[in-house]
Amino acid sequence: MCGIVGVLGNHEVAPLIVEALKRLEYRGYDSAGIATVNRGRLDRRRAVGKLVNLSDLLVHEPLAGKSGIGHTRWATHGAATTVNAHPHRSGPVAVVHNGIIENFRELREEVTAAGLTPESQTDTETVALVLRMFMDRGLSPVDAARETLTRLHGAFALCFLFDGEEDLMIAARKGSPLAIGHGEGEMFVGSDAIALAPMTDRITYLEEGDWAVITRAGAQIYDAAGRLANRAETRIQIDATRIEKGGYKHFMAKEIAEQPVVIADALKHYVQDGAPNLPAEVDFTGVDRLTLVACGTASYACLVAKYWFEQIAGLPCEVDIASEFRYREPPLSDRSWALFVSQSGETADTLAALRYASGKVAKVVSVVNVPTSSIARESDLALPILAGVEVGVASTKAFTCQLTVLALLALKAALDRGRLAPADLAAHLGALAALPGLMNHTLGLSGDIAALASDLAKAQDILFLGRGSMYPLALEGALKLKEISYIHAEGYASGELKHGPIALIDAQVPVIVLAPRDALFEKTVSNMQEVMARHGKVLLISDAQGVAEAGKGCWKTLTLPACDSAFAPILYSVPAQLLAYHTAIAKGTDVDQPRNLAKSVTVE
Repeated sequence: MCGIVGVLGNHEVAPLIVEALKRLEYRGYDSAGIATVNRGRLDRRRAVGKLVNLSDLLVHEPLAGKSGIGHTRWATHGAATTVNAHPHRSGPVAVVHNGIIENFRELREEVTAAGLTPESQTDTETVALVLRMFMDRGLSPVDAARETLTRLHGAFALCFLFDGEEDLMIAARKGSPLAIGHGEGEMFVGSDAIALAPMTDRITYLEEGDWAVITRAGAQIYDAAGRLANRAETRIQIDATRIEKGGYKHFMAKEIAEQPVVIADALKHYVQDGAPNLPAEVDFTGVDRLTLVACGTASYACLVAKYWFEQIAGLPCEVDIASEFRYREPPLSDRSWALFVSQSGETADTLAALRYASGKVAKVVSVVNVPTSSIARESDLALPILAGVEVGVASTKAFTCQLTVLALLALKAALDRGRLAPADLAAHLGALAALPGLMNHTLGLSGDIAALASDLAKAQDILFLGRGSMYPLALEGALKLKEISYIHAEGYASGELKHGPIALIDAQVPVIVLAPRDALFEKTVSNMQEVMARHGKVLLISDAQGVAEAGKGCWKTLTLPACDSAFAPILYSVPAQLLAYHTAIAKGTDVDQPRNLAKSVTVE
């Protein structure tokens, strides 16, 4: 959430910063602003809402300067107003900030006692006030920044700009990602390398506790102990075509459509010569338990994977929501592995959970979409899902790529544990290899799903049902729908219906049943009949055999191609995503940037 861009450039920076911030819009935000230093004078512009509002303001009130910082804010402390928007300024200092300053109230009392008056409701302004307080006492910008950082508790990525200093930025990182970009006589700061990609491909990632003094000549980086640190410079390669809509109306539509390609890419990378092609460190011999930890959509991928690890590999698994994991202080064993799944690799709760597990288990493994992310760097082993940049806030292709990599890990675990015969391995890999083609076929149902969605959009409540590994997919389908259409939706295990949720059923509540013709199909149909007996509107999503056997009496049916039941959740993700997408379109909501949500959740 939130986006930071800083530029010490050779050209006017306001247009560059606005364009860079546009590349961070996928993170989610509700206001934006920039500050520059021009001829020694610090000034800023801020606007509520989308970046176009800031662009309009800059037309009428231009902001000159070749040094600047910019920000897209997702509100935490204080409403989305101009006065709460970043950059925040106090006297000679302006600051942009991602994260949360936990002790801002005590700091605010201190600066107020020193005669400084806050103007906003934000924790971020307090950082600027503290730094100004130290400068008022005669400290230089660098020394004042150093003192300020020692006073801050919480998670933050910070970038400072100073009045009278056209060749100075100060950046700091603790618990929230920040990168420095290197140019020819220019320097850049970004909360995401994507923002800096048009300006440079040379990136240095700040590590936990680092802070940097940046001039056009380069960056001096200090670690948490104040020692000069040598951080590696890396070259990034970001495919610009993957962060453009490519003719689609929304990024989400494009990313749903990309799934056959990216899953095929992942399979090509991780399967060779008829076997999982994973790093040598992936050896489950002697592992007696697996703990999977994630948030949101990624946690549902873990719940699906639990079925695979236990049923195929016979490996006991537990799944935890990252925000709860470390607080219940789970006992961990040196014969167990901990597996962390995150699309961004920067999810704050997941990163904190990883740090809790580190040193308590035999191996910390991450499944991420950004191999340079904090979670990847702090793991013993990181496995990229190879989904490419995902811009839509509601995860689609990252979810199915997570499932694909987790499925291959489960197969490797089964091999290592002597639970999988060669013929069974070949069958499973063949089933996975068939998925891209089956997904292409399922994407052809988009028109039928759009027609259904016009009716779903009128509902106030919708239920999703599934059994076995389709139960986590019911949870995911409900999450997708409420994320972008704002319709209240819940996912349940079909067998739980009679234990309470059936009280919600009436003629106005659509019930979406995810039921491939598998070993649990007949049980699911029995639960579906309970809904229909109470006048519930059932949408059955199954294969041709399943629809033929149970489709009579349903409100609507969707017929998917037959697939291997073990990996049906990957295929059935597509209609769940399309239902959410087309229902949101029918309701007229913001598909790619739904209200109150952010793509990368970097605060607890």
